[in-house]
Amino acid sequence: MKILIVYDSIFGNTEQIAQAISNSLGSKEHVETLRVNDVKIEKITGLDFLIVGSPTRGFRPTKAITNFLKRISTNGLKGVKVAAFDTRFSLSDIESSVLSTIVKIGGYAATSIANRLKKNGGNLTVPPEGFLVTGEEGPLKEGELERAADWAKTAIKVQ
Repeated sequence: MKILIVYDSIFGNTEQIAQAISNSLGSKEHVETLRVNDVKIEKITGLDFLIVGSPTRGFRPTKAITNFLKRISTNGLKGVKVAAFDTRFSLSDIESSVLSTIVKIGGYAATSIANRLKKNGGNLTVPPEGFLVTGEEGPLKEGELERAADWAKTAIKVQ
């Protein structure tokens, strides 16, 4: 199985999640993990599985991830299994009720990524997932790396 994990990271938290996912999925000959700026669009050709992740910035993925997703042609992911993740604050950690309501309405990056992957013909195997940080710059909450590894294994096993 040929798997590509594409991510963007600002403070290193999303990169840690991408690496945990990669490490849980097997040998490096089958799994490649690349920062979005290092990905040539041709890399998606012949993939069995594409996983895309981004920090949530203003309720959306980073501009680099958004641009990467836009470069994938309509039906460019036909027959490819896909999954999406982000890093984010937990709603329970947002002290302001106004900000919490805005976040509920605005959403998170993973949903936007998943929608774009599906629009490009990908077969979403699991719902988009968010991995939690303790502050804007992190670090990740305890247990998130293990949770990411488990999520990835579930995503790959779903047929």
